[in-house]
Amino acid sequence: MKRMQSPAANYQSSIIGSQYRVPHCVDLSILRNDTTLTDNFIVIDINGKIFFNLKASLISLHDHRLLLDATGKTVVVTLRRKVMTGHDRWQAFRGESTDLKDLIFSVKRSSMFQTKIKLDVFLASNTKEQISDFKVKGSWLEKSCVVYAGDSHQIVAQVHKKDAFGKDNLTVRVYPNIDHAFIVANKVIMNKNTEL
Repeated sequence: MKRMQSPAANYQSSIIGSQYRVPHCVDLSILRNDTTLTDNFIVIDINGKIFFNLKASLISLHDHRLLLDATGKTVVVTLRRKVMTGHDRWQAFRGESTDLKDLIFSVKRSSMFQTKIKLDVFLASNTKEQISDFKVKGSWLEKSCVVYAGDSHQIVAQVHKKDAFGKDNLTVRVYPNIDHAFIVANKVIMNKNTEL
């Protein structure tokens, strides 16, 4: 029987934007922004350059997160949790939209009850969702994970918890030619899932 090929065979293409895809590894840190009262974070590289800002929406019927550019003024991706779903599904939309025509990808738990992190990521073009485009596997306790292309063993990103300055920060290594905005957006979703 012929095995179905994962849509992730094309994982080296841009998902959120070509500007977020470079031919070398990108190492980022996700740090809590303690200057605000809300659940906000900044994403920086090893030189301290800001790549993204992450903000929680204060008033929303859905759990809502925004991935903004380095200036904190332009929304790159809106992340929204779907209500009343058994597998805790999140959707990522382009810019400030929540319209299905602007859907970029969705993420759901591989099963309803889990002892470890197992998430399936489906690009918007993968409407049948028979095979996931990416898989996220890791540890709830350690807040670490590995992102794989589809059902393969091809690693596209790794996330680890790092203690720095008395705080738990996260480090993200994004492999060459992988959209790092896409990986950061997935990490935000994974963080929200650890709170369940």
